[in-house]
Amino acid sequence: MSVPASPSGGHPTTAAAMRRTRPRFPKRAIITGGMPYSNKDLHFGHVGGVFVQADAFARFLRDRIGGQNVIFVSGTDCYGSPIVEQHREMVAKGLFSGTIEALVEQNYELQKQTLAAYQIRPNLFAASSIGRFRQIHQEMGRWLLETLHAHGHAVKATTLQFYDTDLGVFLNGRQVLGTCPIQGCQSEKAYADECSLGHQYEPRDLVNPRSALTGKRPEMRPVSNWYVDVPKFRDLLDRWIQGLRQAGHWRPFVISTLAEWLEPPTVHVTRDQAEKLAEVAGKLPPHAQKEGRGRSTQLVFTTIEQMEQARTILGEHGIRYRTGKTLVPFRLTGNLAWGLPAPDLDGLTGLTFWVWPESLWAPISFTAAYLEMQGGKVDDWRAWWCSKDTGIYQFIGEDNIYFYGIAQGAMWLGTQGRQPTLDVPEGQLQMSHLVANRHILFLDKKASSSGEVKPPLARDLLNFYTSDQLRTHFVSLGLGMRSTSFRPKPLDPGAKPEQGDPVLKEGNLLSNAFNRAVRSCFYTAQKFFDGRIPVGAISPEVVEVCEKTILDFEDAMFRHEFHNTVEIAGGLIREINQRWSQSKPYNDECDPDVRRRTLIDAFHMVRVATVLMHPIAPTGTEMIREYLRVGEEFWSWDRVFDTVYTFMADPAGHKLKTLEPRVDFFEKHPSQVRPADTTQAD
Repeated sequence: MSVPASPSGGHPTTAAAMRRTRPRFPKRAIITGGMPYSNKDLHFGHVGGVFVQADAFARFLRDRIGGQNVIFVSGTDCYGSPIVEQHREMVAKGLFSGTIEALVEQNYELQKQTLAAYQIRPNLFAASSIGRFRQIHQEMGRWLLETLHAHGHAVKATTLQFYDTDLGVFLNGRQVLGTCPIQGCQSEKAYADECSLGHQYEPRDLVNPRSALTGKRPEMRPVSNWYVDVPKFRDLLDRWIQGLRQAGHWRPFVISTLAEWLEPPTVHVTRDQAEKLAEVAGKLPPHAQKEGRGRSTQLVFTTIEQMEQARTILGEHGIRYRTGKTLVPFRLTGNLAWGLPAPDLDGLTGLTFWVWPESLWAPISFTAAYLEMQGGKVDDWRAWWCSKDTGIYQFIGEDNIYFYGIAQGAMWLGTQGRQPTLDVPEGQLQMSHLVANRHILFLDKKASSSGEVKPPLARDLLNFYTSDQLRTHFVSLGLGMRSTSFRPKPLDPGAKPEQGDPVLKEGNLLSNAFNRAVRSCFYTAQKFFDGRIPVGAISPEVVEVCEKTILDFEDAMFRHEFHNTVEIAGGLIREINQRWSQSKPYNDECDPDVRRRTLIDAFHMVRVATVLMHPIAPTGTEMIREYLRVGEEFWSWDRVFDTVYTFMADPAGHKLKTLEPRVDFFEKHPSQVRPADTTQAD
């Protein structure tokens, strides 16, 4: 008995599918893709570690809940010390002669071009210092600081900043180098208040600081700035994190990383200083002492003030120490000239925003800019970021979890009022869902533009692979679970000639398996059915396989288990080829009824596989839709269980676009092609 095609509304047609509990997606969604610095073009980590996953999820949600209900924004992070240093070095070396603004715009254009080459399609990729984007961004910063201040959550504090006495200038964050003071961090490339691994600390805690301009040890002089009083939000942040554990679809390592910042104020002292520590223990504020991990003793305090007193005492007695992760006020402003101007407030004038907080509200600014570009009002951003109907998904690297979780969480909560609540009211900034990835390594080592292992530029990889091949490989790496190495054979000096290319494992799923399945269907339809798909009911077992695949894929996307989406869709693709190999419908000797049945079922599986792979490999799947000669509604998940016939005005008379010999839906890169690779039918 055959199962009829589902109606145009699109619902599961089998009892098994009806029993499945499907995930609930929000009515609308904001997706952000981080903020790459403006000091360079995008390297492979930007694209493979964040942007591809963000774009795939945005494309999926456009298909799942409707394109009009999804806004995907990102942009170039134009301000801050990295671009200042890049500009200074390039001018000094004679590599660039223009202004810093010109260098920013040059790199912004390069980044846009690279994203486009990978078929990464945000609704808007903006730039925080350019034109209208800058105007909106500055007004957003003004609103945020003044709102936090009005509610009593922005505090004025005077701290010490590095000062180069030889040159008579304050040093920005990237003009000071040293060793990270955070316990357990191995980074030897630490700047004034942040290391290369993303740890944040007070400048005075930097170990062995030196000026990048003169190489000498700088002095510390007092400066005043605005801070968000993050410790005030400890209880709310703790309850938020506990709720994430119960939600069940957040990545566990993200939750555990967030929780680390809620640990009590702790100082770590190496055990080889035990005698000196014992001599001053009685002078320290009340604390608990316990053995820490590694070769250290932990001094655990109740308050930050107690920890600060202890640090002073330890320093006076020559005892070396490091601080652990804990909540401290988060700096909002600074004095870097190349920065977004901050409003004058309570006697503090001439300040600029620190790059990290302004990069957190940049996606809101870019949402406002996009909505204005669509004919709306700038303030329309509130209907998205401040609505319980909107899911806000922020794709980031693991080093940035503190900023997008703890710091942003405190800032957002602080805009509610003097007594914020975790049950964020409608009309207030909603908390984000952080989709953080582990590190994507290069040849088994962490790559950094400022480190020994230089990452390849993302655009250079396209000299060896197609965008669909790379997108599928990056999605399949499982970065949501573990750090994974990217090992492109053409760039691997240790690769053996007889070994395959790891990057092409998933690429071959497209250029070999899926390509073979789709071409075989088209060539058979052209040879025996005048370029038409024979009309008939889908076999029950095929309906069941396809519906299970659809629901498994949907669930994996909901949980952001992107590596599983490739495997799930790949299983269906392999099923098409297996069935084809068994019946061999392209051969003249095949029974006509078997050929007809095989083609009906195969086209249905191709239809499903194409929709599933659409967010991941858009170039090839869009070509399949073009050759099927069906409209954009083909992608809609409102009709995901429908057969291909429901997209045709006259299924019996609907002619497919003619597929010429040796035309591929998923092309191999020219460097991968051998003459024997192309055949008319398989």
